[in-house]
Amino acid sequence: MAISKKDPTEAMRQRASEYEGVDEGTACTQSAFKTGGKAFLFVGEQGGRYKAMFKLDGSKAEAKKLSQKEPDNYQAGSSPWVTARFTAEKPMPKKIWAKWLDESYGLTAKPPAKKKAAGKRRSQRKKL
Repeated sequence: MAISKKDPTEAMRQRASEYEGVDEGTACTQSAFKTGGKAFLFVGEQGGRYKAMFKLDGSKAEAKKLSQKEPDNYQAGSSPWVTARFTAEKPMPKKIWAKWLDESYGLTAKPPAKKKAAGKRRSQRKKL
């Protein structure tokens, strides 16, 4: 009998699906979690390891430090997206992924500032 390994992304997927207004779909070979039509989490298996991608701002410095310390496990470049790679035997620490997931959702779920500004311009035009 083969030993079944628990999928370390299952808890991430569950938490992501519990946020308000979330749709789950696929992008390439990964699951994509979106709100308002914009992705905040990509997660899946790739090359025998698991992979999760988060959109970060406030935690970006932490992610860059991790990418320097563990370049095989974390990639954080100039874009807001950070990639984490891990295995069932050595999963991504919950303390990190839970914080990053909350931040990624929060950044994506916020209404864009441009729409508010455009609305103000329209109302100013009407007054003229």
